[in-house]
Amino acid sequence: MIREGSEQNMVKYRQAVWDEPLLIELSRKGRVGYSLPKIPEKITEQIDDQSRLIPSAMTRSSELELPEMSEPEVLRHYVRLSQMNFAIDVGMYPLGSCTMKYNPKVSQRIARNPNIANLHPYQDADTIQGILSILFELERMLCEIAGMHSFSVQPAAGAQGEYVGALIIRNYLRDQGLECKKEILVPDSAHGTNPASAAMAGFKVVKIPSSATGIVTAEAVKPLVTEKTAGMMLTVPNTLGIFESEIREVTNIVHDSRGLMYYDGANMNALLGRVRPGDMGFDVVHINVHKTFATPHGGGGPGAGPVGVTEKLSEYLPIPRVTSSNGAYNLEYNKSKSVGQIKSFVGNTAVLLRAYCYILSLGREGLKLASEQAVLSSNYLLSLLDRQSFSPTTSNGIPAKHEFVVSESPLKKKTGVSAGDVAKAILDQGMHSPTTYFPLIVNEALMIEPTETETLENLEAYAKTLNSISKKSNEDKDTVLASPHSTAIGKLDEVRASHPNTMILNWKGILKSQQPV
Repeated sequence: MIREGSEQNMVKYRQAVWDEPLLIELSRKGRVGYSLPKIPEKITEQIDDQSRLIPSAMTRSSELELPEMSEPEVLRHYVRLSQMNFAIDVGMYPLGSCTMKYNPKVSQRIARNPNIANLHPYQDADTIQGILSILFELERMLCEIAGMHSFSVQPAAGAQGEYVGALIIRNYLRDQGLECKKEILVPDSAHGTNPASAAMAGFKVVKIPSSATGIVTAEAVKPLVTEKTAGMMLTVPNTLGIFESEIREVTNIVHDSRGLMYYDGANMNALLGRVRPGDMGFDVVHINVHKTFATPHGGGGPGAGPVGVTEKLSEYLPIPRVTSSNGAYNLEYNKSKSVGQIKSFVGNTAVLLRAYCYILSLGREGLKLASEQAVLSSNYLLSLLDRQSFSPTTSNGIPAKHEFVVSESPLKKKTGVSAGDVAKAILDQGMHSPTTYFPLIVNEALMIEPTETETLENLEAYAKTLNSISKKSNEDKDTVLASPHSTAIGKLDEVRASHPNTMILNWKGILKSQQPV
């Protein structure tokens, strides 16, 4: 990214990157970047014999159109493309609710160990004792961290963990003869996957309004709890970055109706070593280990969302379960009350291994310190922002936790510059934008989570950038509204860009297109 420079240089940079040819355009007939051994004539004959078995309708009538290039050309092409991307290894990635913390390279190195990476899930249990012991120990660690009796590491992501949790609640209540319980309470500030997961499990979703201070109050919950209430899904701290101070009163109300409490672990990074969901009264928990325990994630994966439960729900966890007996580890499938297998094999093992390494490397006190640092970083960054443009959603002296939400409504009302415009302008400074327009209950929301891995200088630079955009909006709003200026592609018409008649889905379409939408 270009941090400073003339508008002319910025335009040249963007055009240069956009003009980067496709591999197919760089291709020249006969040019190669590899050397393969000659195939023995005997093997060639075998291939020809087998090829004759393929129906003619399924054979290619022309040569496969692949780029023909030298090795340096291929390498330089992909390096240039990588320079268009942003990553946690480049700079701060303050996406609220995502916990995009720095990922320790030691965990990556261990996960790539051939003795682990080359294991096959169909191997006999006695040949994979090492990885099974790691998964078993990770489950016990997560039980201690979350205050649960049992864990399953099988779910592939937080959303899948939510769905598993909703199935566990449904099956348990059914076994208790409580089929009438068909409603799940979900706060209006919740992640969108909460109501989706509950609905997929067959529940009706009942929305709980947040209070003026941004929390779920016992007063709001009590009239919504009926004999139909199966349970409640809640994130603590919530998506506003505020701790649910009435959580014990809320869990008591739900439990008194024989309902169950589900903990969305997306914001667990704020509580490590301080508060355990089980101690707050939750019956089912999922933890996004790819967030809280620093496993690389983004672009839809990779992830993992282990689910933990209290003792009475243990037999409902997904199969297979990793078990230990007489010093040996096994995968047990014989669980009659289990909600079943919801992911192939035992889950995303490499992600789980990285989380295991992260927990061991920090230890009990290290995890607690990481949580404290995350909360401190969040509050420090919030304290540096111009309150005339970025209005905090925390009030009455309530501090933020690991993330915070500000409303950019004051700036928009004064200048017409929206939260989305601010997010685009941030890109011109070589920084990543925060989460925008979430949670939906906040107008012009910017949701910022710096995590514990950023320095004071980085936090101060980010606040300075936001404040400078505010100042620029008041002095020259047209420049801000046209942002970004220095990225590979400028501001998009987002509605048109996402329309099926506009989207370019293959390289031939790109060749025909002269410029980005």
